[in-house]
Amino acid sequence: MKLIRWGNPGNEKTGVIINDLRYDTSGFGEDYNEDFFENDGLERLRGYLKANDGKLPVVSSDERLAAPFGRPSKILCIGLNYAKHAAETGAAIPAEPILFMKSTTSLVGPNDDIIIPKDSLKTDWEVELAFVIGKRASYVSEEEAMDYVAGYCLHNDVSEREYQLERGGTWDKGKGCDTFAPMGPFLATTDEVPDPHNLRLWLKLNGDILQDSNTDDLIFNIPFLVSYVSRFMTLLPGDVVSTGTPAGVGLGLKPPVFLKEGDVVELGIEGLGEARQVARAYVKS
Repeated sequence: MKLIRWGNPGNEKTGVIINDLRYDTSGFGEDYNEDFFENDGLERLRGYLKANDGKLPVVSSDERLAAPFGRPSKILCIGLNYAKHAAETGAAIPAEPILFMKSTTSLVGPNDDIIIPKDSLKTDWEVELAFVIGKRASYVSEEEAMDYVAGYCLHNDVSEREYQLERGGTWDKGKGCDTFAPMGPFLATTDEVPDPHNLRLWLKLNGDILQDSNTDDLIFNIPFLVSYVSRFMTLLPGDVVSTGTPAGVGLGLKPPVFLKEGDVVELGIEGLGEARQVARAYVKS
């Protein structure tokens, strides 16, 4: 299945994509959130779709797409997890995964604007494969790890490099600004993605391809990440883990390039759709 959420911010409804058409599943009566994933929501949704085959309202392509799941308990990210990206930053290959978190308030839809923070000079892009946890995970073995994955989605791990690297402390302050986690257009269940470790992912800035790689360059694969992260914290259903970005970020260019007002970022992952975001300067509301 391909799960979507759609509608105005704060009033999103649920849906699915079937044969490239969007259908409204708000009659199912549940958001795609922690309770949904924890209580066998995917199987119950499959039953709902079968029972309502041919009866679901079509969602107009003009409707805004939201993130394809409700706000999770946490968004975890893996730093420097592509060998070529580590090389472009001059960093050593990590001996263990680098973990950081994005604030859940950074989560937005796949085509929503990226808001450049008011003091920012170094807002950057990062196309990433993210996966969503399907059931509570604690001290999971690598052999069992894929049983805990509900699905996959496209993520732009937007990053403010000065905040991240030059302001002291952890990376988190450069990762969790509002709008810094556009996700979607949809969440693809695991049966839709036979091999998540062999997917092309790419990103364009104003029409120019800057990132073009494959998830086969991952240093730490998904089973290892599920097992590793679950040693340090319990992963709850609906939690998001983003697996890192390949080479081609603005920080790694010579000279570096960062987002400015009006820039257009387009990105995609094979089998997981495409997204488009416009960079906008912060304006006090």
